[in-house]
Amino acid sequence: MRQWSHVEKSNGTKSANKQRIVQIPVGTHDFQNREDYEFGNYGYGKNHVKLLYVNRDGTHHNIREYEVDTHLKLKTQYDYLHGNNRDIIATDSQKNTVYVLAKKHGVKTPEEFGILVCSHFLYLYEKVDEVSVKIEEYPWERLQADDRAHNHAFIYSPTATRFCTVTQKRNESPLIKGGLKDLRVLKTTQSAFTDFIQDGYRTLPDMNDRVFSTVVAAIWQFSTANGVDFDGAWNAVKNCILDKFAGPPETGIFSPSVQNTLYLAEKMVLDKVKQICRIEMTMPNKHYFSVDMSKFPKSVLEDNENKEVYLPVDKPSGIIYAELLRKDITAKL
Repeated sequence: MRQWSHVEKSNGTKSANKQRIVQIPVGTHDFQNREDYEFGNYGYGKNHVKLLYVNRDGTHHNIREYEVDTHLKLKTQYDYLHGNNRDIIATDSQKNTVYVLAKKHGVKTPEEFGILVCSHFLYLYEKVDEVSVKIEEYPWERLQADDRAHNHAFIYSPTATRFCTVTQKRNESPLIKGGLKDLRVLKTTQSAFTDFIQDGYRTLPDMNDRVFSTVVAAIWQFSTANGVDFDGAWNAVKNCILDKFAGPPETGIFSPSVQNTLYLAEKMVLDKVKQICRIEMTMPNKHYFSVDMSKFPKSVLEDNENKEVYLPVDKPSGIIYAELLRKDITAKL
């Protein structure tokens, strides 16, 4: 076996400063014992293809801005095993495909565009065995002026980031997943955490009323693409999460734990959107701890009733997650 180092040893002459190019011969070991190994996951693609689509309907314009990843898995591994690129669709060609399809067919929802990209590669290239497309949408909203929607002006409003993944194997239906992330929420009451295990490791007291804050991420799978309003489904998921977190405006909703809030939101999603067959959510704690004011004299604090000060602490943090899915009814028949 060859011994490798980062730099060639020098004898102190001028030539030592010159980089020597060494051609590495192909050793016989590269072709021996290949039957002892097999590929696991493999593929290649183009990441972060940025796209702004503008649909000009007279003076009224609509936009969608995406960042698209396209990944292909070929039937052969000639490129890996032999350095033979004859079946390769270049990643630059994949990038160009995204722009051509957007121009040719238009852009509706991330999920529909992902389905279009998958079907294109499977139809056009017989050596492609599987396509995976991930799309992240930039959260633009139409600007309001004098309580009226502006025709062509938009504001970046990152309440939550929308994304999706579409994966399709040859001769199979596409697997469609929608998602949201970076949905940061906070409420100042109607949250508690009590009656958990008391032992020698516990220092956290019962909290009957606390600040509850988290950054929600969710991903869900559709059982079908037929007749799905993907925009409506995404908004429904977000609204279900906000509903079970916040509750009615006047009274709110009580949360005995993050786990319970997460479960109720997932259940509401499955109740509301029948085409979603499973959903997984994560809700990390964003802690806000009361600042100890007992060390300050009352003369300094003066009138401080109902005025509370908290210290935001984001690390370390708890992480709560769960996946909820519909039971397979046919298994019971």
